[in-house]
Amino acid sequence: MILECDPVCDVVDVQGSAEELDRLAYVVARGEGSLRCAPVPDGEALAGVEVRTGSGPGVLIQLDHERQVLVINGDAEARALLADALRGMAAAEDGGHLHIEYYAEYGYLAEGSVSLVVNSPHGGMPRR
Repeated sequence: MILECDPVCDVVDVQGSAEELDRLAYVVARGEGSLRCAPVPDGEALAGVEVRTGSGPGVLIQLDHERQVLVINGDAEARALLADALRGMAAAEDGGHLHIEYYAEYGYLAEGSVSLVVNSPHGGMPRR
């Protein structure tokens, strides 16, 4: 899995195989654990993901700039929703990507969360 950070927009681009996205979803749903990521030459790649159980409400996604790690912290219900979204993108057979962003009106992310763009393992835009 590759996590590339856009330091200007606080957006993390998530790329990986279906198995890697499923593994990330598993760790998110479980509420604890970490994953190492592949290094990317000449990029703003993160070293990994760390997931923690929190009290919520919602999931807070933050960058630990010192350790170059994406930190996901939240309550079980919100983490389950995030995990479902990750699994859905892992299973998507038609390509595309998913934006995971904070909106006050709805969603499971807490205010102040970094946005994610999760890419389909099949790349590109949907073929439908």
